[in-house]
Amino acid sequence: MSPLAVAPLAARGLCLGVPALAAAAVLRWLPPIPQDAAYHAFADGRALLGVPNFLNVVSNAAFVLVGALGLHALWRGRPAPVFGAAWERAAFVGVFAGTALTGVGSAWYHLAPTNATLVWDRLPITLVLMALSAAVVGERLGARAGRWLLPALPAAGAASVVYWYASEAAGAGDLRPYGLVQFVPLVVIPLLLALCPPAYTRGGDLLVALGWYGIAKLFEHWDAAVFAVGRLVSGHTLKHLAAAAGAWWLLRMVRTRRPA
Repeated sequence: MSPLAVAPLAARGLCLGVPALAAAAVLRWLPPIPQDAAYHAFADGRALLGVPNFLNVVSNAAFVLVGALGLHALWRGRPAPVFGAAWERAAFVGVFAGTALTGVGSAWYHLAPTNATLVWDRLPITLVLMALSAAVVGERLGARAGRWLLPALPAAGAASVVYWYASEAAGAGDLRPYGLVQFVPLVVIPLLLALCPPAYTRGGDLLVALGWYGIAKLFEHWDAAVFAVGRLVSGHTLKHLAAAAGAWWLLRMVRTRRPA
């Protein structure tokens, strides 16, 4: 077997085996992780125009805008985005529809933060992450894998949210599967970019998008600390804007990429 044939096999083993082992380790050795009740207590709860948590609510408009622009680009963009197969377009429909729905679901959640409303925030987030993962796997490892994963991964992502909510309702909350949905793409996508040849240009834009997502998670973690600096805007509001910037970078990639 030639080295060129061995390399893709080794890449498949790393890109699929490492996250699988990490997932098994998390589910095997970590105890169930319940939702912290303090999660719903955001630093900036100021109301304006009768809207509670005003900035955390209205900042979700960025998701709706980017998602709508993405869907418009897929269906009516000039020049039209390049896709090698219909399933690839469907994957990015999932990415941008999920982005727009994240804005709606997150705004609904921030109007009245509870576990019940948080479900509608998290469900579309899983659609974005899982549809994007299927698209990248299909591009880098083969169209057959992408076509199979496109329905399977979003279904698994939605199941992780349903499982979390059901476990909370039963008094034994467990965020581990949902945590994996957030973590695995951050491992798989960079591995695929590093080890597998691209079908399209602009692959580096994926890393920029993931970088914005990482920044968003930092803003989320430092919500109160950011708000304490001048009490103008909270970390969670900036989280929404940073995550929307990552989605916009994906839109930029889709608009400008060409076959490699």
